[in-house]
Amino acid sequence: MIPDGIEDDDKWLAEGIAAIRLQAFYLHRALDANNLREALKYSAQMLSELRTSKLSPHKYYELYMRAFDELKSLEMFFKDESRHGVSIVDLYELVQHAGNILPRLYLLCTVGSVYINSKEVPAKDVLKDLVEMCRGVQHPIRGLFLRSYLSQVSRDKLTDIGSHYEGGDDNVMDAVDFVLQNFTEMNKLWVRMQHQGPHQMKEKLEKERNELRDLVGKNLHVLSQIEGVDLEMYKDTVLPRVLEQVVDCKDDLAQYYLMECIIQVFPDDYHLQTLETLLNACPQLQPTVDTKTVLSQLMGRLSNYAASNVDVLPEFLQVEAFTKLSSAIGRVIEAQADMSIVGALTLYVSLLTFTLRVHPDRLDYVDQVLGACVKKLSGKPKLQDNRATKQVVALLSAPLEKYNDTVTALTLSNYPRVMDYLDNGTNKVMAMVIIESIMKNNSCISTADKVEVLFELIKGLIKDLDGTSVDELDKEDFEDEQNAVARLIHMLYNDDPEEMLKMIRTLRKHIMSGGPRRLRFTIPPLVFSALRLVRQLQGQGGDVAGEEVPTTPKKIFQLLNQTIEALSYVPSPELALRLYLQCAEAANDCDLEPIAYEFFTEAFVLYEEEIADSKAQVTALHLIIGTLQRMHVFGVENRDTLTHKATGYSAKLLKKPDQCRAVYACSHLFWVDDQDGIRDGERVLLCLKRALRIANAAQQMASVARGSSGPVTLFVEILNKSVQLSLHLIEVTLIRYLYFFEKGNINIVNAAIQGLVELITNELQSDSTTPTSDPFFSSTLRYIQFQKQKGGVLGEKFASIKV
Repeated sequence: MIPDGIEDDDKWLAEGIAAIRLQAFYLHRALDANNLREALKYSAQMLSELRTSKLSPHKYYELYMRAFDELKSLEMFFKDESRHGVSIVDLYELVQHAGNILPRLYLLCTVGSVYINSKEVPAKDVLKDLVEMCRGVQHPIRGLFLRSYLSQVSRDKLTDIGSHYEGGDDNVMDAVDFVLQNFTEMNKLWVRMQHQGPHQMKEKLEKERNELRDLVGKNLHVLSQIEGVDLEMYKDTVLPRVLEQVVDCKDDLAQYYLMECIIQVFPDDYHLQTLETLLNACPQLQPTVDTKTVLSQLMGRLSNYAASNVDVLPEFLQVEAFTKLSSAIGRVIEAQADMSIVGALTLYVSLLTFTLRVHPDRLDYVDQVLGACVKKLSGKPKLQDNRATKQVVALLSAPLEKYNDTVTALTLSNYPRVMDYLDNGTNKVMAMVIIESIMKNNSCISTADKVEVLFELIKGLIKDLDGTSVDELDKEDFEDEQNAVARLIHMLYNDDPEEMLKMIRTLRKHIMSGGPRRLRFTIPPLVFSALRLVRQLQGQGGDVAGEEVPTTPKKIFQLLNQTIEALSYVPSPELALRLYLQCAEAANDCDLEPIAYEFFTEAFVLYEEEIADSKAQVTALHLIIGTLQRMHVFGVENRDTLTHKATGYSAKLLKKPDQCRAVYACSHLFWVDDQDGIRDGERVLLCLKRALRIANAAQQMASVARGSSGPVTLFVEILNKSVQLSLHLIEVTLIRYLYFFEKGNINIVNAAIQGLVELITNELQSDSTTPTSDPFFSSTLRYIQFQKQKGGVLGEKFASIKV
C-alpha cells in the first residue's frame, strides 16, 4: 500500500510539471514571435511553479530541471539583441520588475549571465549584485536551488586566469569571493532545513537534507577548479574561510560532509602544506561528527599521494606530517570524551597505515602508534567487542603485511603489549597469523632474544591462558595450532652453535610450560632441532676447558634426555622411545658410547614399564632392533648386553608370529656388512633355528587345530589364516637363511636350506597346494634357480640345492 504522503507528492509534482509545460508552450510561441514582453510574462509564470512548498527535495529537483531546460532557450533569446531590440543594460533592469521575487531572481540570474558575457560591465559587479540579491529568498529548498542555478550559469564566467572576463579591475580574488559567499549562504540555508518541521519529523528532514548536500558541495568543487587558486591563496584565504563556515555552522551533518568535500576536491599537495590548519579544525567539530572517518580519509588520501610519487616523501618529513597527524588524533580523542574504543582504534589503524606507506623505514613511528593504542586501552579489560577486536587485529597485521618479515615486528616493543588486550580466542588467531607470516616469507628467527619475544607473542598457542582450559578446545583446531607451532620451531636456526643452544634452551622453557597435551606435538621438533645442532658439532666429543664452556654434543644430549623424559608424564611412551632411539643414533655418529648406551637403556625401560599394548610392543621392538643393528660405537660388552635384551624380549612377545619375526630380525644384530662389522655366524644360526622352531610350533598348532572336529565356520576361517601365516613364517625364515648363506656365513650350510625347501614343499602339498601356487615361495625358488644358472662362486654354492 502506497502512503498518502507519497501519493500527494506525485500528484503535486504532476500538477507542477503540467503547469510548466503549459507556460513553456506559450513561452516558446512568444520567443518564436520575438515578443519580449510575452516571453517575460510566460517565463515568470512558469518559474512561479518553483514557489511551491509541498514537494520533497527529490520531487522539487525534478520540477526544477523542467524549468531549467526551458531557461536555456530564454537565455539564447536574451543574447540576440536583434530579436528583442532591448539593450542588455535595459533588459537587466526590466526583469527586476517581475511580480514575485523567486521568478524575478531566476530571470535576473539568466539575464545577468548574458550581461557578463557582453563585457559591458565588470563581471565582478554583476556577480556581486546577483549573489547579494539572492538573499531575498530565505526558504531553504527554494533558496538552495536558486543559488545552485546562479552557480551553474556563472561557472564559465568567473574571472579566472586565462578567462575572457579577466582583466582590468577583475581578478581571481573576485571569483573566489563570489563562490565563497554563495557557498556560505547555501550552507546556512541547508543547515536551516533541520528547523523547518516538527521534531517528530527530524529523521525525515535529515534524509531530505542529505539528498541536497551535493548542491552545497558543488561550490567547493568550483573553487578547486579555479586555476588562479594557487597554494598561497588556498592557504591564506580559501581554506580558512571554508573551515570558518564549517566550524561555525555547528551542524554535525554539514560538518562531516563539508570536511569530506574539502579532502576530496582539493589537491593532495595543498592538503600536505596546510595540514596543520585542516587538523586544527577537527577537534572543534561537534562531538557527534564522525571525525575518525574524516581523518581516516585524509590519511588515506595523503598516503596514496606518497605512494604515487616518491619524490614528495621529503615534503612529508619537512612538514612533520606524522607528528601533526598523531597530535591531532590525540586531541580529537581527548575532545570527544564519549568516543568509543572502536572509534579510537580505527583512527590508530589509519595512522599506522599512513605511517607504513609514507615512512616505512621509521620503526619508531610504528612503535609510537602502537604505544598510543596501548595508552588508550590501559586500565581496560580484554576486548570483548568484535568490532574493536577486528581493529586491533588489523593494527597488528599491518606491520606483518608491509614488511613481509616478522622479525621486524619483533623489534617493536609495544607490539606484544597490544596483543595482550585481545581475548584468548582472538589472541590465538593472531598468533596463527604471525606463524603463517613467518612461513610465507620464510623469515629467519636467529637469536634467543627474538625467540623469546616471538614465543611471548604466540603464548596463546603455547600454554593455557587465564580462564581457558585445553579440554574446552576443539580437537581438530587444537591439533592444527600445535602443528603450526611445530613447523615454526623448524624455522628457528643460527649457524653459531652457542646462539643456537641459547635458542633451544629458550624454546624448551616455553614449550615445557604448555601442559601434557601439547608436549607430544612440540617436543619432537625441539628434539630434532637439537639433533641438527649435534650433527653440526659432530666430532666434538668432550668439554673444552676455559672460562666459558663451549657448546658440545654432551651438553645437548643432557638437555635432550631431560626433555624427552617429560613425555613419560603425558603419557606418550611410544613417541618417547622413538626419540630416545633417534638420540642414540646421533650419539653413535658422535662416537659417544656412554651416552648412546644411556639412551638405549631409557628406551628399554620405557618398553618394559610403559608399553603394554602387544601391537605397540612389536613396533617398538622392531625399532630397537633396527636402530641397534646400525650402531657401531658399542664395545663388545655393551653390545652383547643390548643384543641379549632385544633377543630376550623378542622371544617373550605374546603371539608366535610376532615372536618369530622379531627373533629372525635379531639375527641381523650378529652379522653387519660394514668393513669392521660383526660377523658371528653361530649366533646368527642360533637365531634362525630359534625362529624356525617358533614357526614349526605355530605350524603344528595350526595342524592340530585343522584336524580337530567341529565344523564352526568362524573357527575354520581363523584356522585357514593361522595355517597360511605359520607357513609364511617358515618361508620368511628360509629367506633369512639364504641371505646369510649368500653373505658367506659358514654356519649356514646347504643341507639346512635344502631341508627348509623340502619342509615348505611338503606342507604345501599336504594342504593340496602346489609349490608354484604360493607366490612368495615360488619367487624364492626362482631366485635359487637364478643363482645356480648365474655361475661363478655363488653358482657353485647354490648348485647342490635342489628345487
